[in-house]
Amino acid sequence: MQAITSAVLAAFVVYAGSWYFGLVEGNFALLLFVATVVTGIYWLAERFYFLPQRQQAAATLEANDQKRREDLGKMGISQVDGNVAEAKERLLMQPWWLDWTAGLFPVIIVVFLLRSFLFEPFKIPSGSMVPTLQIGDLILVNKFTYGLRLPVLNTKITEGNKPQRGDVMVFRYPPKPSQDYIKRVVGVPGDTVAYINKRLTLNGQALETTALPEYFDADVMRHFKQFEETLGDKKHRILNDDSRPAFVAGANKFEGRDGCTYTVEGVTCTVPEGHYFMMGDNRDNSLDSRYWGFVPEQNIVGRAFFVWMNFGNLRRIGAFN
Repeated sequence: MQAITSAVLAAFVVYAGSWYFGLVEGNFALLLFVATVVTGIYWLAERFYFLPQRQQAAATLEANDQKRREDLGKMGISQVDGNVAEAKERLLMQPWWLDWTAGLFPVIIVVFLLRSFLFEPFKIPSGSMVPTLQIGDLILVNKFTYGLRLPVLNTKITEGNKPQRGDVMVFRYPPKPSQDYIKRVVGVPGDTVAYINKRLTLNGQALETTALPEYFDADVMRHFKQFEETLGDKKHRILNDDSRPAFVAGANKFEGRDGCTYTVEGVTCTVPEGHYFMMGDNRDNSLDSRYWGFVPEQNIVGRAFFVWMNFGNLRRIGAFN
């Protein structure tokens, strides 16, 4: 078992190292699932096979020692060498290969269940959601609001609520589902979304916006126009960059593109059933549905709602819209 366990642990290390150095495309959900299954098997084997064996061996040792002492006592020998307690403790001690498998199972199963069905942590890697979210924000994503999903497969098992306009949502990037993206829900199924001359219109109605003082982005050392936009029942801030043109350059071919019209002023799309139109709050610095299309319902991961840490700015901690 030691050799088998060494091989299993080595496989995990090799996979993690290859992922870290970019040699393979990692899947943390799958890795965590496999780790849960493997350590769970070891935990069951420890509880119902290995531990009873060690306990039986310790009981046999104790019984033999007791018999030996009784036999020596009959011979008039009362002082007996040997410390059976230490030997018993060594027999009951969990070997390293069980300590690194069965011993980790309780922690891994808790992490697996929390991450799969309740809350999952993410780190914001880009500025596409500035000013709502900053690069380096560590956020929590609610995994049950939109319905529980099976880990790895992402198959929905409870109905939950439908995503609402204005929600900040994490989803699997349609062109490359192994990557997670975060954007704001702008259009739900059946909506006609138009982003023309940097103004968002929903079903023919321009969204209410209020001009705010310019926003200074310390990451790029520039000021940007800032507005408060009302989408659904949520108010949030957006940025515009006057140096960027209004038209969408380099849009991909995607499913449902025949429902979109691109012009020099921008884009207009009708959201198909079971899909969502997503945009970043940093409107001129966001690779979103304008470029790669709609997010299918099966790609949804959860609703982002809380910054739990930003090591560069602790004031970032808190809920957001």
